[in-house]
Amino acid sequence: MSMIFERKLPIPMEVKERYPLTYELEAVVKNRAAEIKDIFTGKSDKLVLVIGPCSADNEDSVIDYILRLRTVQEKVQDKIFIIPRIYTNKPRTTGDGYKGMLHQPDPNEKPDMYKGIVAIRELHIRALRETGFSCADEMLYPENYRYLSDVLAYVAIGARSVENQQHRLTASGFDIPVGMKNPTGGDISVMMNSITAAQHKHTFIYRGWEVHSEGNPLAHAILRGYVNKHGQSLPNYHYEDLVHLAEVYANSGLANPGVIVDTNHANSGKKYLEQIRIAKEVLHSCRHDADVKKLVKGFMIESYIEDGAQKIGECIYGKSITDPCLGWEKTERLIYDLADLL
Repeated sequence: MSMIFERKLPIPMEVKERYPLTYELEAVVKNRAAEIKDIFTGKSDKLVLVIGPCSADNEDSVIDYILRLRTVQEKVQDKIFIIPRIYTNKPRTTGDGYKGMLHQPDPNEKPDMYKGIVAIRELHIRALRETGFSCADEMLYPENYRYLSDVLAYVAIGARSVENQQHRLTASGFDIPVGMKNPTGGDISVMMNSITAAQHKHTFIYRGWEVHSEGNPLAHAILRGYVNKHGQSLPNYHYEDLVHLAEVYANSGLANPGVIVDTNHANSGKKYLEQIRIAKEVLHSCRHDADVKKLVKGFMIESYIEDGAQKIGECIYGKSITDPCLGWEKTERLIYDLADLL
């Protein structure tokens, strides 16, 4: 056989029982969920920042980073709602490279999926306990969502997953916002179809069960740029792109029109310093069009303690081992600048 079955992993209910939330932490998640819902339904005009490392590669440095965000959040809480990124599983374009803490709790050791499941749950709980933040993660494997379903504030569906039926149907059963990225080829209709599917009710197979979902009215768009047939990165965050998306939404009949602008990836051409300019340009667009202002709910920003990226094994504390990120000093300045522009 070309597929070797290593071992049976515990089901999510078992992991949650071994690593439970306290009542106090459950209340934190619930209260933040209510505030986030108000933003995506238009009851609140706060700006969402889904911000943090490209990948959560080291527990201590991730918590250090999020603690810094907590200090900033308290100063901008009247205008900005921060959702830290704890991205614990990473899709890889070719399948090679670091796939995240779920696969390798220690990037220098071989994959261990059970240790990974425990590590990612413990990291999200530690963030809740020590910083008061419920956080965001990307859903690479739909069947694994339940391991973290009680701790997450936000879920992203990546550009390579957005056409997948199981991702769409699973997202329809969430009760938190789920962002659907445009695919790498840039076809906006694919993203909109995914949002439509996620907002509808479905019956499907999930983790060996027949399940029924109620639909997720908080499913929304994420613009992340795209790659053309020549392999060149092209942006889709400009004013004209946002006006067009607002028009598409207006004709769609979808609930709660909204977009998060991903300032990195193809939008920046992976030139991470461009994230600063991109975020400010989008806010400038919002000032010129009421429909665009209503549509834009916030930004997705890749940021860590140190600027740039490093190779696995270099061991520079707080520096990304996947995509390059904004360092802390630039991140802090950007958040304050955005607050001033609101």
